[in-house]
Amino acid sequence: MKKPLSADDASAAVTLSVSSASVTRRSRLQKLRVQFERNGMLLALAALVIVFSIAEPAFLNVDNLFSILQAISITALLGIGVTVTLAVGGFDLSVGSIAASAQMAASYVLVVWHGGTWAAVAACLALGVVSGLFNALLITRLRVPDQLATLGTLFLLAGLQLIPTGGRSLSAGTVLPDGTETSGVFPAAFLALGRLRVFDIVPLPVIVLAMLMVFGCVVMETTRWGRVLYATGGNETAARLAGAPTARYRVAAYVASGAIASLGGMLIAARVGRGDVSAGHSLLLDAVAAALVGYAVGVAKRPNVFGTVVGAVFVGVLLNGLTMLNAPYYMQDFIKGALLVGALAFTFGVRKRDDGQS
Repeated sequence: MKKPLSADDASAAVTLSVSSASVTRRSRLQKLRVQFERNGMLLALAALVIVFSIAEPAFLNVDNLFSILQAISITALLGIGVTVTLAVGGFDLSVGSIAASAQMAASYVLVVWHGGTWAAVAACLALGVVSGLFNALLITRLRVPDQLATLGTLFLLAGLQLIPTGGRSLSAGTVLPDGTETSGVFPAAFLALGRLRVFDIVPLPVIVLAMLMVFGCVVMETTRWGRVLYATGGNETAARLAGAPTARYRVAAYVASGAIASLGGMLIAARVGRGDVSAGHSLLLDAVAAALVGYAVGVAKRPNVFGTVVGAVFVGVLLNGLTMLNAPYYMQDFIKGALLVGALAFTFGVRKRDDGQS
């Protein structure tokens, strides 16, 4: 027969039960807080969408949403290339110039050499691959630091693209330095690469971005190739001693970055229908910003393709919303920078505190 609980025992049991419930509640709140803080960028993006939707109901119009995605598609593509080089511990600063040179190359093939769509596409991709190989040669063979090598390529290509046209934008009827006038045209098939809307809704560049994002996420996060890339960036010496051909992976990363940047340049040429000498001026900073924001998305704490695309969308949503609200153009960069710095500081500050407590 069980002995009845005394008053003190009953009180202790109640206290223990209350204490256990309190610990459980605190644990749940802690987990909820951690999830909230680790997804700060996604929550900030959702908050922007809600605020702009309330302030301007037309913001959620399907056409406007796809217009945002089309506007950021090139930036996101270049950002993915930068992300791949960041994964190996590098930093490709030449993506903007590669994209600008590619769109000028495509235009030259079409309106000067009277080439077709496939010839223009091949010229763009070839330029991107060669540029990536050139960067890789400087970095892996000549031991030039990544930032300096790609900065040199940036200036080299920025100047090289101006020489064939004497610094002029290139379209039908452009007078070249030798006095001849271009007579070629941009064929409809090429223009469709930048202007076609699938089902009259989804721009083709958005589909290209989505496909590349999915492919990049799968390769970087689930394959041996991606794991070796991250291992090379984390500790190249250790990865090499473990048997990984780190030099080849660095070459592959820069070739991939160059090819993706040239794809972005080709889409620019197809969208605007000419070779614009000023097309690449703002691409680098926006692409780098998107790639760096990727660190703060989810729990990756490292460059990742999905985070890069989220970063590009964040900036695109912000600028589109500010434009719809008639915010002064001279305030937009400041507001964009302030929100990005705030979101990144919050995310990384929280993670540093959490890492210190763990």
